[in-house]
Amino acid sequence: MPQSEIVNRNSKIYRHIFFDLDHTIWDFDKNAEETLHELYGTYKLKDIGLHSADLFIETYTRHNHRLWAQYHLGEISKDELREERFRSTFIELGVQPELMPADFEDAYVNLGPTKTNLFPHAHETLAYLQSKYTLHLISNGFKESTEVKVAGTNLAPYFKNIIISEVVGVNKPDPLIFKHAIELAGATVEESLMIGDSIEADIRGAMGVGMDAIYFNPFNLEKPDDVPLQIGNLKELMVLL
Repeated sequence: MPQSEIVNRNSKIYRHIFFDLDHTIWDFDKNAEETLHELYGTYKLKDIGLHSADLFIETYTRHNHRLWAQYHLGEISKDELREERFRSTFIELGVQPELMPADFEDAYVNLGPTKTNLFPHAHETLAYLQSKYTLHLISNGFKESTEVKVAGTNLAPYFKNIIISEVVGVNKPDPLIFKHAIELAGATVEESLMIGDSIEADIRGAMGVGMDAIYFNPFNLEKPDDVPLQIGNLKELMVLL
């Protein structure tokens, strides 16, 4: 894989770029929305009192983000996340437990990763960066769903290594997963750069082991003072790097 010694504004030479997947390259929320609209109809959720698909999706998204934040920090397990996100959604929206579709989570997990919406300019940007750097992926997603997402969107050819937290045994922001990824890449901290959407998992996690990091912030959320650099569109990386 071709590499070049590109000097950034701090006179650092990057050779390896590590990307997050969900919410950074793979548009998790858009894919989830598409999936849930389909399942809303398939499971006839209107018949159990959920009269707004949009409200159902909005409520789920809020609970899912909350639970993923807890999962990143090791506060809950994969099974707890999957058991809780739709249960909390249905309960908040007033659905009685006996009316909750028993296999809804399984249907979502099977269908969701097959969706192929990426953030704008994903392939263009990755192709450009691949010509200059060695690219790697570090995902806190689950093994089976991550593999389906990467294969279905033809992302695999860009990355030398695809590191999945469930396989490694620790989640970002744990320093061990970053150290493992750097060692697997044959890289050093100084020549490595992390790009992701999660302040805690991606940015502070990487910075915690001495890596530089770029915050992917497509929705223009408030940037904490300790985060040095952000982008709103992946295409900006073609200018920065």
